[in-house]
Amino acid sequence: MRTAAVALLLLLCCFAFAGGAAVWGQEGGRAMAAVEVDASWRFPSQRLRDAYVALQTWKQRAIFSDPKGLTADWIGPGVCNYTGVFCAPLPSSPGELSVAGIDLNHGDIAGYLPPELGLLADLALLHLNSNRFCGLVPDALRRLRLLHELDLSNNRFVGAFPAVVLDLPALRFLDLRYNDFEGGVPRELFDRPLDAIFLNHNRLRFSLPDNFGNSPVSVIVLADNHFGGCLPASLGNMSDTLNEILLINNGLSSCLPPEVGLLREVTVFDVSHNALAGPLPQELAGMRSVEQLDVAHNLLSGAVPDAVCGLPRLKNFTFAYNFFTGEPPSCARVVPADGGDRRNCLPNRPAQRVPQQCAAFYARPPVDCAAFQCKPFVPPPPPPPPAYPGPLPPVYPMPYASPPPPAHYR
Repeated sequence: MRTAAVALLLLLCCFAFAGGAAVWGQEGGRAMAAVEVDASWRFPSQRLRDAYVALQTWKQRAIFSDPKGLTADWIGPGVCNYTGVFCAPLPSSPGELSVAGIDLNHGDIAGYLPPELGLLADLALLHLNSNRFCGLVPDALRRLRLLHELDLSNNRFVGAFPAVVLDLPALRFLDLRYNDFEGGVPRELFDRPLDAIFLNHNRLRFSLPDNFGNSPVSVIVLADNHFGGCLPASLGNMSDTLNEILLINNGLSSCLPPEVGLLREVTVFDVSHNALAGPLPQELAGMRSVEQLDVAHNLLSGAVPDAVCGLPRLKNFTFAYNFFTGEPPSCARVVPADGGDRRNCLPNRPAQRVPQQCAAFYARPPVDCAAFQCKPFVPPPPPPPPAYPGPLPPVYPMPYASPPPPAHYR
């Protein structure tokens, strides 16, 4: 009985969002506050009064279950003393406090995000990892112009990719993994100055856009969605910043572009469980920092390049469940002994595909990488030359001067 009641509350919470959205936003977002404020209370600033309204609306109207009691002490006007709420001086006014962070990670809280959270205009981080928040991400969050970190992972959010994140100018860390977002991802996401993007384990379906390589991220994890199409060659433009990229189980179906070899700073490169085809490009030898390299469960063929297994920092190279026919001796150092090369077509190696399966695969025409019609690599334009800050210096031994005018002008 209790389980059914909780399930009903969770279902209702996803519908309750629409009702909450209608409450906030009239007369500048303050006049129709969802909670009453005791007239006798004196707040140090309007900012902290707004924070009280936002947090109490959340607690009273939009949180249905708080089994660990994280919001139990959310009582009274002293919002800076609430559990999980952190205040800091304003950079523009060091003597004035504002709510700068909310961290309710691992609270198992059930509820939704009311639009009144847009009143927390000075919020720099919002961490709600591992709860049971559901419904949509409110558009009112676009008022959080200072938000630097947004972690909504491991919840029950639904709907389209929350485009509101594209309107957050200070955002650098975005974590939406383990939710139920669906549909496409705006290509503009990869033009944003983000340092980390986590979108894995959702229901997103789209093809990685050509501007994918514009992203300056150091870490990007998009695993367990459904993209299909090409692995963009533009990722070569991420060579200066990218440290980790995980594109596991995304339905990618193209060749590995040789531009992956430009990723000289990458330490983890995982494109396993896709439909990538063709040879492993020799250019992978350019990954001088890679430590974990996983291309298992694809349709790759040919011989493993010796230079790849000889990469100086490589510790784990897994290429099981492909159709490779050659493995240089240098791979013994980096391929896991418990099956890192199993289910290929390698002679004199254990646990390989049966000869008939290998023969049938190689009886097909060779893979034509051009047939995937992936866009070619376009390097970024060079930066413009710096403008000279002042007048030209004199030329020695003669002082700088214009040439004399022609005789007929004298």
